[in-house]
Amino acid sequence: MSRSDKVIKVEQIGSPIRRHHSQRETLIGLGLNKIGRVADLPDTPSTRGMIYKVRHLVRVIDGAQGDHR
Repeated sequence: MSRSDKVIKVEQIGSPIRRHHSQRETLIGLGLNKIGRVADLPDTPSTRGMIYKVRHLVRVIDGAQGDHR
């Protein structure tokens, strides 16, 4: 199973209000724009970079929670 076949489940736990507009745009790019929404995303370096950018607003639900590299 290659790395791109894996899926990361991400939940939005914080609000983008009073945050830089690029962080809100990143949440929308991840398929999240309301607190409590969950998105299944492909495990790619670009997706991990987007998650890292808004790591204070999202939570990784699957087993690899601390592995944002």
